[in-house]
Amino acid sequence: MSRWREGRREARTARRLGHLYVGLTLYGLSCALMVRAGVGLDPWDTFHQGIGKQTGMSMGVATIVVGAAVLLLWIPLRQRPGLGTVSNVVVIGLAMDASLAVLPEVHGLALQIPQMLAGVALNGVATGLYISARYGPGPRDGLMTGLHRRTGLSVRLVRTLIEVAVLASGWLLGGSVGAGTVVYALAIGPLAQFFLRVFAIPEPVPAAPAAGGGAECDTTPREVNYVPPGAER
Repeated sequence: MSRWREGRREARTARRLGHLYVGLTLYGLSCALMVRAGVGLDPWDTFHQGIGKQTGMSMGVATIVVGAAVLLLWIPLRQRPGLGTVSNVVVIGLAMDASLAVLPEVHGLALQIPQMLAGVALNGVATGLYISARYGPGPRDGLMTGLHRRTGLSVRLVRTLIEVAVLASGWLLGGSVGAGTVVYALAIGPLAQFFLRVFAIPEPVPAAPAAGGGAECDTTPREVNYVPPGAER
């Protein structure tokens, strides 16, 4: 029985790691699709693109640099990173640059709009995958929740203030703001909620001790309730 339990534990760990790294890779691809569509980006990618234009960094490298800088802000907020946090900083940027290297720019709204919509939808899928792995929040999510705890402000207000500041800064630096920015803001919450449920990994529920014996592990799955963070990285 113990070998069976160990096998199930290993299989579940492999599934979680798969969700994490496939999700982060798809996230980078989704961002690249929106970049090539050229009709507006989400607030953080507007900021990353603006930094890239001003410094000569590739957009993926700018994403990694900003992620690492945000992670440093966790120190005074007493946030603890996990495997998913560190992986988030690196993998999304690498996947984004790799995708941008092979994806061509598209021209004309007949192609730009469908590609932007595909990028937003894929971003929702990616969010559901990597968050369902539960290996820790992304650096930007951790900044939001950390400021919420330290200031007492609502999560919604903190997130709004951060995103407005990031979007405005990115726009001033030359980042892309447009229809894609609006569509992303409206669609990503519902998409993330849906795909978090689709990709939820059930956890075993301990069973009550059997009469005259020790506790057994009931492997009946239960779904964990998630509150989507608005697909923040």
